[in-house]
Amino acid sequence: MQAVTLTDRGQVRAYNEDSTSAIQNNLGEYLVIVADGMGGHKAGDIASSMAVECLQTNWKKEKAGFRPGRAEAWLLHTIKEANATILSYSNDNTEYAGMGTTLVAAICTEEFITIAHVGDSRAYLIQDGEFNQKTSDHSLVNELVKSGQLSEEEAEDHPRKHVLLRALGTEEKVKVDIHTFEWTEGEVALFCTDGLTNKLTDETLKEILSSGISLKEKATKLVLLANEAGGEDNITVAVIEHSMSSGSES
Repeated sequence: MQAVTLTDRGQVRAYNEDSTSAIQNNLGEYLVIVADGMGGHKAGDIASSMAVECLQTNWKKEKAGFRPGRAEAWLLHTIKEANATILSYSNDNTEYAGMGTTLVAAICTEEFITIAHVGDSRAYLIQDGEFNQKTSDHSLVNELVKSGQLSEEEAEDHPRKHVLLRALGTEEKVKVDIHTFEWTEGEVALFCTDGLTNKLTDETLKEILSSGISLKEKATKLVLLANEAGGEDNITVAVIEHSMSSGSES
């Protein structure tokens, strides 16, 4: 497997509140993380970086390999730990009150990907030439779409599009969606914040991810196009490919 991460402030925001990481263990398995902080400068970036750091710290302690059941349990446990850590920090530091973060994280092995998420950061997979979103946004607008009160077209420009129903660090208990998918040689996964998906269509994402350029070039092009489309938000992408070679691209 190969992985690359890239985060960018965008064209409008003064600060970058996103955080990301792709870290490999001694067995070649990956933990990939993307987080989109909220609460303003310092608060948002602290929340997202704390989430990433919590998962990374626990990952580095692991010595055994993962099977799907263990991967799901590990993600659930560590994400709940991250939630408690962020909430405690904001409660103890009034200047950071109300901060939180989205999170999409995945354990990637040669046989499967286990994806966990909270909020509206997303995961996609390209399998058998098909490009599919594997997460469902925990947002007010998405719930209105699912209930039939809004069309997908209406949701695109809805004034409350950014209202989240779930986030890390905002409440004592957090509900985490976790799913496991098989994957094989040549397939690609994308994890990203809404600074990317609010600007690029699924068709564009698929076209770039399916192209023959390197993973680093794919990530760079995705961020470039989102910035060219306005770049009003921070933009973060993590791309991992199931391939015979291993390691992270710089």
